Amino acid sequence: MTRSDGDGFDPIAFLETAVRHPSHEDVGEMREFLLETLAEHGIEARVDDAGNVLASKPSIDPDTGPHVVCNTHIDTVTPHIPFERDPDATVEGESGVDVIRGRGSCDAKGPLAALLVGFLATDPDRGRLTLAITPDEEVHSLGAAALTGGLEGTGDELDGDLYIVGEPTGLDVCTAAKGRFEGTIELSGETAHAAEDEGTNAVAAAEGALGAVREFDADRPSHDQLGPARLTPTVIDGGGATNQVPDRCAIVVDRRSIPPETAAGFRESLANDIRAAVPDDVGVAFELTDRESPFLEAFSTDPDHEFVRLLADAIDAARPAGGDTSAGEDTPADEDEDAHGVQDAPAAVRDRGGAVRPFSAATEASYFSPAPTVVFGPGDLADAEGAVAHADREYVRVREVEWAGDAVTRTLSGLLEAE
Repeated sequence: MTRSDGDGFDPIAFLETAVRHPSHEDVGEMREFLLETLAEHGIEARVDDAGNVLASKPSIDPDTGPHVVCNTHIDTVTPHIPFERDPDATVEGESGVDVIRGRGSCDAKGPLAALLVGFLATDPDRGRLTLAITPDEEVHSLGAAALTGGLEGTGDELDGDLYIVGEPTGLDVCTAAKGRFEGTIELSGETAHAAEDEGTNAVAAAEGALGAVREFDADRPSHDQLGPARLTPTVIDGGGATNQVPDRCAIVVDRRSIPPETAAGFRESLANDIRAAVPDDVGVAFELTDRESPFLEAFSTDPDHEFVRLLADAIDAARPAGGDTSAGEDTPADEDEDAHGVQDAPAAVRDRGGAVRPFSAATEASYFSPAPTVVFGPGDLADAEGAVAHADREYVRVREVEWAGDAVTRTLSGLLEAE
């Protein structure tokens, strides 16, 4: 395998500029910056009708190896948080940490910078490599749905064999995530005067419906990586006049699913359980919330898959043996070699990254499953002090963006170099 002009790509300079581009309301400016960056390194990318940025690097014989897809998103949540570089921050008790702050620094422009390192530096000897950057992961995921055949009139344009999805995982390799569905239980009755023993009380029927929600997963097995599914009633609304038997009640539920449950299967099962739990004279309907794109269902990849182990090993190899010394402080040496084979690195540095675990949030990775898919990147959804991604204090460690880029490059080399 040869190395391309991507060897000259500076992920930190890219990230500093990327965070300065607001992309919470319109990704156009950020997308143009991404296209310009790719063009500067000789990559001819295109934007499809759904707003996805796509670029491909096939080998001479693409059918001789896997099709590896690097994916993340360029949209961010509101409000925009300005860029700031702090070379002497204190993060989770560690001082002298070089960080980049601002909206998108970890979710997900930091992971994007790392994926670009690997994509630009890799010229496959076998198989092919695709970069697929979506525009609306934080909202509707229409871009990813269009790429994978989830919208009417579309097909699986990517058809990848292996997927790396960039999200803030603290450099851990995340092989599974729960799905997220939402729907409304509608209970219907018949109005009457509250002083009379007449009518059908839809609000009273909510007692049985909530009991069915509470017991929905009682006999369902847990997932070996994700644990049990979760079903939570979040909003309830019913009735009108205080002296009238109510003829309607609506209960909104939030579902955090585990494989192999599908959105359609969940809807049917819960509707049947609600029907059995309320009086026969109460009408029952349960429908999922309307959305243009498919719900983000749960996904799971075998944690012992060769792809997973390759990336986990690459993270260990990417970290400097002596830890990070960019802050200019001496760190005490550790004479023992840790489980990852990293010597003399501070324990806080050694302990971050390389674990194989589930991801705690729903992502577009679900659209790429059942192909082996991992979620990976620098930064954290939350740290010891609280929320990071989507919060006013969003940040990413500079060194981890660099290490993540190195790990992605090593992984792609292992997958796409000549055997």
